Amino acid sequence: MKPTDEQTAAADAFHAGSHLALQAGAGTGKTTTLALLAQSTRRRGRYFAYNRAIAQDATARFPRNVACKTAHALAYAAVGHRYTQRLNAPRRPAWQTGQALGITKAVRIGERDLSPKVLSYATLRTVARFCHTADTTLTSCHVPRLRGLEDHDLHTQLASHLVPFAQKAWADLQHPQDGCVRFDHDHYLKIWALTQPKIDADFLLLDEAQDTNPVVEQIFLDQRGHAQLVMVGDSAQAIYQWRGAKDVMTGFDGTQLALSQSFRFGPDLADEANRWLHIAGAPIRLTGTDTVPTELGPVIRPDAVLCRTNVGAMAHAMDLLAAGHRVALVGGGDSLRALALAAKDLKEGRRTTHPELLLFPAWGELQDYAAHDPAGRDLQPLVGLVDTHGTDAILAAIAQLAPEQQAEVTVSTAHKAKGREWARVRIADDFPPPRDSDQHDDTGRAMPGPIDDSEARLAYVAVTRTRHRLDIGGLSWIYDHPQGAG
Repeated sequence: MKPTDEQTAAADAFHAGSHLALQAGAGTGKTTTLALLAQSTRRRGRYFAYNRAIAQDATARFPRNVACKTAHALAYAAVGHRYTQRLNAPRRPAWQTGQALGITKAVRIGERDLSPKVLSYATLRTVARFCHTADTTLTSCHVPRLRGLEDHDLHTQLASHLVPFAQKAWADLQHPQDGCVRFDHDHYLKIWALTQPKIDADFLLLDEAQDTNPVVEQIFLDQRGHAQLVMVGDSAQAIYQWRGAKDVMTGFDGTQLALSQSFRFGPDLADEANRWLHIAGAPIRLTGTDTVPTELGPVIRPDAVLCRTNVGAMAHAMDLLAAGHRVALVGGGDSLRALALAAKDLKEGRRTTHPELLLFPAWGELQDYAAHDPAGRDLQPLVGLVDTHGTDAILAAIAQLAPEQQAEVTVSTAHKAKGREWARVRIADDFPPPRDSDQHDDTGRAMPGPIDDSEARLAYVAVTRTRHRLDIGGLSWIYDHPQGAG
């Protein structure tokens, strides 16, 4: 394929030795462009892949002078192999680990009693959150906010109790041969990052840079003194900040270029994508390919249905299963199964160990929290799903899910659909419009509130997953919103 003018400009900047940030919109061939850069030089390069599957695919596409690895693979080769004995250790309940760390007594914070089991889970989550950051010391800022203890003073009390145990757990993880805390892959990645490693390469290529884990970002940026840095991504697809990811594209000290020609879809869909890019304040706008006939309109038999939430995806999958369709759920149903089992425990009067629900003693208290506490508003869909269908029906539906290659229709959240594409896509109806503002028009009707940037980015991801036909469905409210005309 003949390179576009934008790809040629990227190649010229790469050959000039510039550090380069390449904003690549949906379907613009970002990996193809990185491979083009790699094939134009004999220098030694490293390609940072988001996961092992992407690394394997890239190995087949990149020349031999570029090693395609995940950050975890590099960390394992450097230090992780020393912990092999601990990596293969059997799983153990968190409360047993907590007991070994000295967590043996319940603690009362506010109006809630936190059992040793709850404290143990929170301690291990604190260590996990620390491992995802670029921080050098584990402190109270890494303690997770527990449902029901969102108040600042209560959280401060929780942190003062947990941090000493979390620091003890982190010290335990430094021993290669034995310890009471189960060792996992993020632990040796963090241990490697703290050594301030120098990667032996002339240039580094970072893919999906808009969703980079902070610990990986720090490793990558620290190579600036001896290697050329090239990052590619789409700031408008930065949809994982809630999970700790960071968009390192904006503010990067280097040449800023863009890829705006999408080969996935035609001009009509590019216009729809640009509507959301404008709302999100994104740095690029897309141009569709004239020879790709992408339409917008109703889709009766979609290849994929994209939902806003995991619970929305499960509800949609259940409706399709009830109608006799073979249905796949991207990512599988494990996380939803865990939530359904947690709900079942609460409904039957048992405490649950699920990290989202472990502070609630009974289902009624969770219902009340979801209905009346602003911090619990996002749990309303889960409560509604359980109250409507019951946990047994949800678990039965999860058991009926098919592999994608055998399914008639694939259901996915927009988050999990990132990087994917289908011929015919329908947007589900669980993408709510923004709440009304306090302002009113001349007729006294409340004006719609502004669209949040993060919601605009998620909508952009959702509408750009199709090649041939998009049913905008649950996002059609945008046409009546003042920001939708931009």
